[in-house]
This record gives sequence, C-alpha cells and structure tokens, in this order.
Amino acid sequence: MPRLRLSKALLILAVAATAMVGVSCDHVDNKRLPVVPVNLMFWTQADWDTYGVTGAGQYRIFNKEKRTPAGFNYLASSYTGFGGVLLCSTFLGEPVAYDAACPVECRADVVVFINDNYEAECPRCHSRYDVFSLLGGCISGEAAEKGYGLQVYTVNPGRNGEYMVIYN
Repeated sequence: MPRLRLSKALLILAVAATAMVGVSCDHVDNKRLPVVPVNLMFWTQADWDTYGVTGAGQYRIFNKEKRTPAGFNYLASSYTGFGGVLLCSTFLGEPVAYDAACPVECRADVVVFINDNYEAECPRCHSRYDVFSLLGGCISGEAAEKGYGLQVYTVNPGRNGEYMVIYN
C-alpha cells in the first residue's frame, strides 16, 4: 500500500510539472524589439480630438521619420519607438499603444496594419495580433507559434496639462 501511495504521489508530481511547463509556454514575449525612446504628447483636447483615438475600435500609426499622420506637431522631444507607435482604442474605449513593428520580423520597416477583422497583421509573416482586447497578444501565425506579442507602451494623462502622453 505505501508503494502505491508513492507511485500516485510521483504521478501527481509529474503531471504538475508538465502543467507548469505548459503554462510557461503560454507566456507572451513582448520585449523582442530594440529599446528605442517613445514620447508622444497631445497638448490640448483639440490635438487629441484631431489625432488621437476617441472611440472604440479606432486606431492610428505615428511615425516621426515618415511625418505621419500628416499635420501632427512632432517636437524635438517626440519619439515614436522602433517601427512607429500604433495607438488604438479598445472596444471599451480605453487608449492603448504598441510599437507598430512586427516582433517576428524585428525590422523597423515591417509594420503591422489593421485588417478587416480588426486585428493587427504583419504584411510579411502574416502573424496576427489582438490590439483591441488582448493587449497586443498573438492570435495566429509564427508569432503565435513562438509566443511573440506586440511591444506595449504606456498611455497616461500628462503631468503638465497635456492630454495624453505615450512612453516606454
């Protein structure tokens, strides 16, 4: 009888160890891109209304080098990360921001776009990411196989009266 209990205990331990390995494989790696400064400010409510994301499911990509979106007032202190900043409004209307570069490709010139299913998709590897409810988590493609997610940036109200600040 003690041998049976020991075998049962070892079996339970083996199952638990296997489950823990499975959990670690589900972890999303969203820190694959080079660390590059991010700093975007919307100084007034009018700036936010014009260039921000004011409703559920809206999005916009900011890239200082490409001067997009057109007319946005980039300052010397403005930085838009590695591949640009993808600013989205979740389905609950909360602003979230990501680096627009695909973490599988790790190239500043390979940036995601929003497809017809409201998913961010890489034009090269075709990995897809949920940017409106899963915080940039991978849905399919090589990113899902490897557990890569989009780099997440912080979106907060500014300290000096500016409307929103996005930074890493």
